[in-house]
Amino acid sequence: MPPESMTETLCRTATVGAFFSVRTNTGAPREQGFLPLPELYRQDSDSAPALHKRVEVVATRLGTAERRVAASLVHQGLAGRLWSIALAPAVLAGRVPDLGSDTLWWHPARSVPDELWLPSSTALPATSEQDLTGQLQTTVLQGHLVPLHRAIGTVCPISSRLLWGNAASALVGALRVLDGWCRRTGRRKAAERAVALTASVLDDPLLRDSGTLDPAVPEFSRRSCCLYYRVPGGGLCGDCVLRRAGH
Repeated sequence: MPPESMTETLCRTATVGAFFSVRTNTGAPREQGFLPLPELYRQDSDSAPALHKRVEVVATRLGTAERRVAASLVHQGLAGRLWSIALAPAVLAGRVPDLGSDTLWWHPARSVPDELWLPSSTALPATSEQDLTGQLQTTVLQGHLVPLHRAIGTVCPISSRLLWGNAASALVGALRVLDGWCRRTGRRKAAERAVALTASVLDDPLLRDSGTLDPAVPEFSRRSCCLYYRVPGGGLCGDCVLRRAGH
């Protein structure tokens, strides 16, 4: 039997949940309103209005006048999507999809699970768990979250520590969903692999000081706040530093 293609792997891992789904059919993304992610990451607001517009849309939906709150949640949402579509194939198939910024497309007006499109899905070569850790760090963290981190700063002033806390929290959020799915479907070894890989990725210098992972749960305690509590009707997230501070 021929090995499973990355497109087949991504279709399979999409069953974990909406955040793990990415469109993989071929086509013309730009003609349908999709943008290559580098256009989202540009730091010149005049040449890249998509990120600014997205923050405005989210602020309106949330009913907040605080631009930094909306910017934080836009950042955390996209981080969660990127981690999810990379982590699940790594755990369940031992391969990380190539999410090069010139191959992954995003739609500014759509939401999960219809806003990401990977028309050409291929796998990065990996032979060990160490390879998978490095590929997750390189592909998602360095390839996407570092430029997104910089771009968010052009939307409004926002704490760098908060954004790296968002990145770490989003990774553990993906882990928690994947871990639960694996255990419900009898994939205990895969659940253990997901925790181990996440712990290794969190040891990256950019994420290391963002919080503490309890691998037994798994659960994360972050050292910053995503600002969701400032949304009208919002509350404290389960991993929020303010929860432990008795806010």
